[in-house]
Order: sequence, then C-alpha cells, then structure tokens
Amino acid sequence: MKNKLLPFLIIISSLIFITRLFWIQIINIKDVNLSNKNSVEKVYIYPERGYIFDRENKLIVGNDPFYDLMIVPSQINLIDTLEFCTMLKIDKKVLLDKLKKAKNYSTIKPSVFLSQISKKDYALIQEKLWKYKGFSVRKKSNRNYILNSASNILGYISEVNDYEVNDNSYYESGELIGRQGIEKSYENKLRGTKGVSYFQKDNFNRITGPYKEGIYDTLFQKAKNITLTIDFNLQVYGDSLMANKFGSIIAIEPESGEILSLVNAPSFDPNLLIGRDRSKNYLKLKNDTIGKPLFDRGLQGMYPPGSTFKLINGLIALEENVINPQTKIACNEGHFYSKNRFMKCHCKAGTINDLNSAIYTSCNTYFATIYKETLEKFNNSNIGINKWNEHVIKFGLGNYLGYDHPLGQPGLIPDSKYYDIWYPKNQWRAVTTISNGIGQGEILTTPIQLANIAATIANRGWYITPHFVKKITNDSIELKYRQKKHTTIKKKHYEDIIQGMYDVIEKGTAQNSKIKDIKIVGKTGTAENFIKINGNRKQLTDHSIFIGFAPKDNPKIAIAVFIENGYWGTRWAAPIASLMIEKYLNKKIERKYLEKYILNGNLMEEYLKPYSKTNFKINE
Repeated sequence: MKNKLLPFLIIISSLIFITRLFWIQIINIKDVNLSNKNSVEKVYIYPERGYIFDRENKLIVGNDPFYDLMIVPSQINLIDTLEFCTMLKIDKKVLLDKLKKAKNYSTIKPSVFLSQISKKDYALIQEKLWKYKGFSVRKKSNRNYILNSASNILGYISEVNDYEVNDNSYYESGELIGRQGIEKSYENKLRGTKGVSYFQKDNFNRITGPYKEGIYDTLFQKAKNITLTIDFNLQVYGDSLMANKFGSIIAIEPESGEILSLVNAPSFDPNLLIGRDRSKNYLKLKNDTIGKPLFDRGLQGMYPPGSTFKLINGLIALEENVINPQTKIACNEGHFYSKNRFMKCHCKAGTINDLNSAIYTSCNTYFATIYKETLEKFNNSNIGINKWNEHVIKFGLGNYLGYDHPLGQPGLIPDSKYYDIWYPKNQWRAVTTISNGIGQGEILTTPIQLANIAATIANRGWYITPHFVKKITNDSIELKYRQKKHTTIKKKHYEDIIQGMYDVIEKGTAQNSKIKDIKIVGKTGTAENFIKINGNRKQLTDHSIFIGFAPKDNPKIAIAVFIENGYWGTRWAAPIASLMIEKYLNKKIERKYLEKYILNGNLMEEYLKPYSKTNFKINE
C-alpha cells in the first residue's frame, strides 16, 4: 500500500504544479506578466463604430476621424505652459488637473490627456507638438450624425466615467460608450471588440519591437452595422410639422411593430453632443426648463389619454356583454352618476347614442356609463376594477412595452389595491373612479403606448412589441420583436369600434383630416393639463390628442399625435396625423392648405404664459 501511495502523491503534486504553471504562463499571462510589466506597452486597436441606416438603407450615422492627445507623465518637460495651453485652448487650471489625473493613473504608462480633438484643431497642434516631450497623438473616430433629426432615437456617445471603468473591465479611461437611444441599447453591437498589441520597451522607455513576436496580440472584431425601422423622410417631415409646438408623433407599422417615426418636440441637433463642446452644449440643453429638449415626450411623458381611451372601454364592455353595438344611452348634456358626481358632455340635451355614434361624437355620458356598468357587473367594485385592469394591460398599458430603447415610463392603470390606499376600509365604488371611463381620472399613458393601441386595433386584437431596429449585420433581432401579443378581446368586437373610428373622420370630430382615396380611422382626444409653478397647481390649456391608422382594411401605418396645450384633438393632433399618413402612403402632400396651416402654427405663446412673470428662458 505504501509503495502505491508515494507514486500517487507524486502524480497529484505534478498535476497541480503543471496546472498552476499553465494558468500563470498561458491563461493568465496577460494579467500577470503583461499588464503589470513596465517593460511592456499595451496598445489598443479600435474598430470603427458600426454605421446606422434607416429602413430604406439611407446612411444616417457615420464616423469622422478625431484625435486623442496622450501623455506619459514621467517623460514630460513643460517649460512654456502658456504656449501649450494656448495651443490646446485650455486654461492653466485645466492643465494642472489633467496632469494630476494622468499621474494618478500612471507615471510611465500613456493615458488620455485631451480627447476628441477635431481634424482642424489637430492640424494646428501637430505643428508644435514635437516641442513637447511626453505627448503623442492617437487617431480614433467619432460619430457623424448626417441628418439633423432623431436625436432622441439615436442617442450619442461620450467618454466612460470612473464608475463605468471600474464596473466593466472592457473599458479604459478615455474610451467612448453609447449614451441614450440606439447608441446605448446596441452598444455591444455598435462598438465591436477592440484588439490589443504588446510592445517591448528598453531601459529608456523606448519601443524596440513587438513583445515576443506578437504571440499575445489579438485582432479587433469589426462592429456591426444596424438598420433602423425608421423612415427618415417621414421623421424629418414630422419634425417640420412640430416646429414651435411641444409634443410627440409616433408612427408604427401595425403588422410588424416597426416604429416608422418617433418625433420629439422640441428637439436638437445630435451633433451638438459630439466633440469637446459636448459638455457645454449638454448643459445648455439641460437648462432649458421649459422646452426640455432632452426629455423624450414620446417615451417618457405620462399623460391622461383622454377620449382616445373610450375605445378600450367600449371593447371591454362588448367583451363583458355589458352592451352590444345597438345599446342606446340617453345624454342630456351630461349625467349624474351619484350624489354630487355630475359629468358634463358636449352632446345636446335629448341625444340618444348607440356605440357607433358615441364614438364619432365622443359622448362622455355613454362611455362613463358603460364603464360603471362593467365594474358593477361583478359582486363588488374590487373584483370589477381588477377584471377591467386585466383587459386594459393586455393592450400594453401600465408597463414599459419592452421596446429597444433605454428611456421610458410605465404609465398607470389603477386596480383595487391602488384605490384601497386612497380610500381605506373599502370606502370606494365604481362611481368613485368614474373619470376612468373617459380616459381622465388616475389613468396615465405615454404617447408610444397610445400608438400601440392604434396598432392593436388595426390588427384586430394583437400587436408586436414596438421596436427601432430592423436588421443587424450578421445577427438577428430578439425573438420578442417577431412574436404576436394578443388582447383578451375577441376579434369580432374590433370591427364595431373600427367603424365608429371611421365615422370620426367621415362625420364626427375629425372631419378636417380626410384624405382623398384613403380610408382613415381614428379617435380624437382632449386631456386636462395641470402644472405646478412654485408649488402652486395651475390648470393650463388642454392637450390635443389623436390616434388612428390607415388604410382601414389593410393598415400600413398606425399613429398617435400628442400636442401639449393644443386644445381639442381636432385642432392640431388630427390634422398632423393625417398629413403624416398622407406623406407615408402617397409620398407627397396634395392638401397644401392644411400643410401650410400646420407648418405656420405656433404655440410658443401658449407655453410661455405660465412663466410670463419668471426669469425662465427657452434656448434658441
């Protein structure tokens, strides 16, 4: 037994020794021997960042060369700091701060001293750089946003911060990372993978050649190009329609869930967030406390959906057999739902509506009544509102939808737990929540959720998660952007709602939005608008809303338009939506009179009213 034990121990010891040696010399060679070797210099090779195209393969984001000024603190000998600062267009404090940061990183290893130097500035710097030992230039590339549009969709890139460097071993100080939008969501695809080369240095810190003939060098992996779902001609046209207006336009291809445009107003030139002036420009945009161009209203703005939500309440009432399309309800300019709970309506006294006429006249009484009856169908209001909630969230409301953009808000679809907090001991009933029947009350939605409602109705009860990316080079988009999500409402009920929406355009609240030879269906909406200024709540002009799609029977585009302080849905939102539909389907505009009215429309005075006695400014 002893004779067998000794050889066994020798074998085990040898295996441990060999494994450890293999780990140190082969697997971990870069960490142990290279990164920490003063005689070896590591140089990264960066792939060009991936290009971004629109759905018609038009290039919308490319790259331009730029330069980083590198520093090795142990080698510098700055005699004329004034000339040096003048050359780089920095002051002495910035110089000292950057020198300190470079020394803290390493006195013998190169680091970025000044990043994103333009070709023009580099041409001036290189003439004198030979005089300043310890400084060198590294060529890289930066973004070039070819069209002045879609900054909210595209996002931007900037240097990684210290937290990101510590949190992600891939990045090092001075490198660029995607910020917001597609640049952030698809960072791993768009950046590629950097390569690395190791060089041997002598006692004087001079490079003498590749380290060990380059056996540890790695090649970079090319970045992937991305094709967006966005139709850039439509996007730019939407920008023009939204001049001097605050709000959002979202257009979706119903069959695919592809987002055709997402216009945010006011917007800004994405090239402002490139180069050395990025921080200054970002601060200027951030300080615009009225226009808020950095705030993506289409994805982040939470508003009451107003009368557009009546469509969902109509579908739920049909599904729950509370009504049929012929059910009639009388409206006498409004209705009392309980003591002291009166809801006004613009229908004339003596009006009797069925579902169709209630939709195209937007009767508050009709939809508030069927909402109340839907909840009261069940044993108590708790069960009723939870059942109602189950139907509503299947339209993608009350959550982030799951689109491929980092910004968003879930909105709010209340349930019994929500009201139990506000009314303890079950002291609430269906009538307590009656405003939900007309899209007011506690309901909050984002414009992209409203566009998704339009797409869902266009598809007669299903939608595909809205998304911005259509194609990735040598890759595929996520499965969820190809899967249908169904509502709880039977397909047959949608036809009655769609007919009512068609009549909204033909003889109802949006007759100013007809297009020759195109059957548009839609629903106008008006939402109450409140703001807090210095702690005081003030009611402003209502928001103007429209959702719809076209053509009626073979939908190619679904749309939501939300105009802040725009008053009725028919005043601004509906005409803008119809122009977008005409532009997309016909590729041109015949109704020049309507286009001129919208292009010249200016709501800036409306937006400035609440601040007339303050010092707030809108950036020009």
